[in-house]
Amino acid sequence: MTDAILNLSPAVARSLAIWHELVDSKDLSRLESIVHPEAVFRSPMAFKPYGPAPALLMALRTVITIFGDFTYHRQFSSADGLNVVLEFSATVQDKQLKGIDMIRFDEAGLIVEFEVMIRPFNALQVLGAEMGARLAHVLPAYKAASHP
Repeated sequence: MTDAILNLSPAVARSLAIWHELVDSKDLSRLESIVHPEAVFRSPMAFKPYGPAPALLMALRTVITIFGDFTYHRQFSSADGLNVVLEFSATVQDKQLKGIDMIRFDEAGLIVEFEVMIRPFNALQVLGAEMGARLAHVLPAYKAASHP
């Protein structure tokens, strides 16, 4: 990943470092320690956000098992040091994808909003079907994706 000087609050910098450690290890068991209890997840498959935190935790812990060759490339931060955009690439089955994670933190460094955008559409469709196969019973947007 490109090292950039980010204007992050110390609490956000600590949480972001933990996030990168969790993703690198593909073990999100400690994710809850950096997520606010009322956090929301904005899926590329759904218009409305999922919340509170258990939905976000479930979605992120599931997607990490689906992505292959996941790599972060660049990261950007907002002037207030509470928002980060992480550019990534990955594979899902035989599809290559690019995406961004837009993460908003509170002053304590806890994730309060996690939004994902992915392209191209055919890779998003495959990802939606994979997520649907695992989460359709609990997250409605993935139900439609798993039954085209």
